[in-house]
Amino acid sequence: MTSDPFDTLTLFQGFSPQEITFLRPLFHPYHTPDGEILFNQGDPARHFFIVAEGEVIIRYKPEDGPVLILTRVHKEGVVGWSAAIGNPVYTSSAVCVENCLLLRVCSEDLRQFHDAHPETAQKLLERLAAVIADRLRHTHPQIMAMLEQGLHSHTNQPISAE
Repeated sequence: MTSDPFDTLTLFQGFSPQEITFLRPLFHPYHTPDGEILFNQGDPARHFFIVAEGEVIIRYKPEDGPVLILTRVHKEGVVGWSAAIGNPVYTSSAVCVENCLLLRVCSEDLRQFHDAHPETAQKLLERLAAVIADRLRHTHPQIMAMLEQGLHSHTNQPISAE
């Protein structure tokens, strides 16, 4: 695995050397083994992660159904953004499906960084928003397929007279 993932991510390209000096201390390398749960749905939202290497699946458990895999997040993807937007708890779960190298950010550190370096923080948030928006755009077909599969599985079953 890469020793310094910060330098390999395009998310940080285009920041000035001074901005990089401000940003680097926020992001802590975090190595995970295959199968590690980063967080569960409902856990306090304290960290968000940028995937440098590996794959993380995002799972959601609706109250009235089975666990759904919403998406798979790869290099350059963001996981746990409930913490970045100030949600008190994670709205889904995240599981590493292979050994991963992530950059972990504490939500409180990000808020303090925003207060100390508002222009650099704004630039970072704009880039994170673009990554998140792209993932949501690509998640739509997966959610539609799950919904359609759920409808078809019910319509193909014999109807019982109750």
